[in-house]
Amino acid sequence: MDSCVVLILLSSTITLTTADTVQLGQGGRRCAGRVDIFRKDWFGTVCDGFWDMKAAAVVCRQLGCGDALDVLSAAQFGPGPGAIDAYTRICNGSESTLSTCGGRNVETDKRVCDYTTPAGMICSEVRLVGGSRCSGRVEVLHGETWSTMCDADFDQQDAEVVCRELGCGVLMEVLGAAAFGRGEGQVWSEELQCRGNESQIHFCPSSSLKHNCSHNNDVGVVCAESVRLVDGGSRCAGRVEVLHRGQWGTVCDDDWDMRDAAVVCGELGCGEAVDARSNAHFGPGSGPIWMDDIDCSGSESTLKNCRSRGWGKHKCDHSKDAGVICSGVRLVGGSHCSGRVEVLHGDTWSTVCDADFDQQDAEVVCRELGCGLPVEVLGEAAFGRGEGQVWSEELQCRGNESQIYFCPKSSSLKHNCSHVSDVGLVCSVGVRLVDGGSRCAGRVEVLHRGQWGTVCGHGWDMSDAAVVCRELNCGDAIDALSDAHFGPGSGPIWVGDVDCRGSESALKKCQSTWGKHTCDHSKDAGVICSGVRLVGGSHCSGRVEVLHGETWSTVCDADFDQQDDENKNDDEMLI
Repeated sequence: MDSCVVLILLSSTITLTTADTVQLGQGGRRCAGRVDIFRKDWFGTVCDGFWDMKAAAVVCRQLGCGDALDVLSAAQFGPGPGAIDAYTRICNGSESTLSTCGGRNVETDKRVCDYTTPAGMICSEVRLVGGSRCSGRVEVLHGETWSTMCDADFDQQDAEVVCRELGCGVLMEVLGAAAFGRGEGQVWSEELQCRGNESQIHFCPSSSLKHNCSHNNDVGVVCAESVRLVDGGSRCAGRVEVLHRGQWGTVCDDDWDMRDAAVVCGELGCGEAVDARSNAHFGPGSGPIWMDDIDCSGSESTLKNCRSRGWGKHKCDHSKDAGVICSGVRLVGGSHCSGRVEVLHGDTWSTVCDADFDQQDAEVVCRELGCGLPVEVLGEAAFGRGEGQVWSEELQCRGNESQIYFCPKSSSLKHNCSHVSDVGLVCSVGVRLVDGGSRCAGRVEVLHRGQWGTVCGHGWDMSDAAVVCRELNCGDAIDALSDAHFGPGSGPIWVGDVDCRGSESALKKCQSTWGKHTCDHSKDAGVICSGVRLVGGSHCSGRVEVLHGETWSTVCDADFDQQDDENKNDDEMLI
């Protein structure tokens, strides 16, 4: 047996413990270097094959550094003096310490390492506070303390380095006079003198020349985002490209799904994900393929925080570049498929005047959001008054457009509207139950790309069924059925490998593969929802309400007896 395997076997009995201490060694500063772990009677490093950006984010947080910037491999910071930690760290990125991440023994993964390939990483030493990930008040790490920067000591070159270090795009604006709010603690005591080409603020020269500043002079920066959509006709649709080490590159479509797309749309402020596209739908890109095998939970603030193979590691060519279509329209103040209509104009969400919105416009909005047909158009701020701008043009959709972006608009025909006239919309939802005898039981069908299709029953369970029942407002899930219990469907099988947590508001927000499956219609999934609920008590006690059409109705006590109670709940529970 060679020494590489011996090292792994010697350390394979190590368990994850809350006593772990982490430091970054050989990086020249405490926020960059080799990942070293200290435990009682043991010291070692982490194998570079088991390390990703989510784990790096946890270490940066644990050390009081900024965002995780990069994960480095092949002993970039030199070999470690100890054994290799034998556990794959399974972090979701939100943990406060590395010890609270899960672990899996390396022997399960059938991968081995030796002490010459420990993981390395770089955390930022600058952060933006009070805005978004790529905009906010500039704070620089000095020792253990985050300090704000005086607007008189900060120029264009300094700002360019900040944007570069955070993996954001080009500098958009430098703002003084505490534009993102006043900070706390110290104001940086020196003047930065960046040339503008440094990779990190740490490498910029500084001068003892300084101004008499307070937090009223805190400087802010607005950078472009680090992800973009290209060749899709708008900034909210196209081929996914990410910025890394100053260069734009693409994303491989292996395992690319709606959760991944949702993170991109959220990061860009583009509403909901409408579709996750593969096979270079928007044309092949060029340059590096930065990311592959992306696995987002859907809650991440940026794509780079999702699990992946690691920067630049892939098994793709540009014929598999991933793409995304985001909505560019959203419904606010209601449910997934109802609410106040807001349209994205540039970087701003604007409400729409009820006098400028008709049935054809409503059909496009419902279609774009995957929400079936319009049920009702409501004026007079039925879902509450919005904020900011009111859309200044009249939409003139024909009704057959796939997105509101493609609708003609008229700047000459417009009304003098305020938020009192904000229009609202109720659409039918993007999922239905068919051939079960009621709208709350049957074969599961979902609307995607304007066509109804079925769901593969592989792995279909009660958590998945619960999401469908909630989306349809049908009460609790009673049964999750597969093998075409309600008969085989026809047309496309849209969704495979569904894996819901049970708390999602819509089936399309669950982990799944769209358009990829190993089923035929003999495996179509089905659901039975209760159509009755108990309100105002616990799960098994409360006021009886029965679903009648779209409305929940109470039941008169004179019309309800012991047999009705037993039919509602076979258990002998008090109602």
